[in-house]
Amino acid sequence: MSLKKSDHLYLVDGSGYIFRAFHALPPLTRKSDKLPVGAVAGFCNMLVRLMDDMAAEESPTHLAVIFDASGKTFRNDIYPEYKANRDAPPEDLVPQFPLVREAVKAFGIPSVELQGYEADDLIAAYTHAATQNGARVSIVSSDKDLMQLVTDRVNMIDTMKDKKIGPSEVLEKFEVGPERVIDVQSLAGDSVDNVPGVPGIGIKTAALLINEYGDLETLLERAGEIKQNKRRENLIEFADQA
Repeated sequence: MSLKKSDHLYLVDGSGYIFRAFHALPPLTRKSDKLPVGAVAGFCNMLVRLMDDMAAEESPTHLAVIFDASGKTFRNDIYPEYKANRDAPPEDLVPQFPLVREAVKAFGIPSVELQGYEADDLIAAYTHAATQNGARVSIVSSDKDLMQLVTDRVNMIDTMKDKKIGPSEVLEKFEVGPERVIDVQSLAGDSVDNVPGVPGIGIKTAALLINEYGDLETLLERAGEIKQNKRRENLIEFADQA
């Protein structure tokens, strides 16, 4: 995919859409064989609404739907407990995964997935490649992990809340700029992904520390300077969890 400065790439978090559609709608089955299709219908409705919204504003020059691949990712090799607390997808959702992919193909929209990587990884890679060429990027997702990618050339669109997320919205949520979101999340941890972080440090405290010391690496190097005893001890003892 070759992009230029005048291009505008839309990247849709397909896996996020599937789960949101599944939980947003009541169960729906196909009459002929009772196959669950509620998530498929919801996904298609969300995609149509997105395309209508894009047409009303400005049409992207490029559009792709990005999916998680099944199985473990490289993160599990680094940290075996990554997402180990998550249950398997609901039984009536599993058969809908391939149907959603077929639906995207029927829309004539390219989709991408890669074994060993999450949709987030691919979205980050495509975003980096696009912005290196000067193109603009809109990431259609509500995943807070993707907020670290936001710049003056990259925004996020949360279709469920009808909200655009730029640098100021990221700052409002995390109290740091997008480039330091990963530092704050590393310190605070993420229970959804089973990432522990440093005990006793939440998002607000993490943001306070990062704003004071500049970045995570500097904070950990100077952890001995922290005045609060327990906070200092935890930063030193659990530095490898940050």
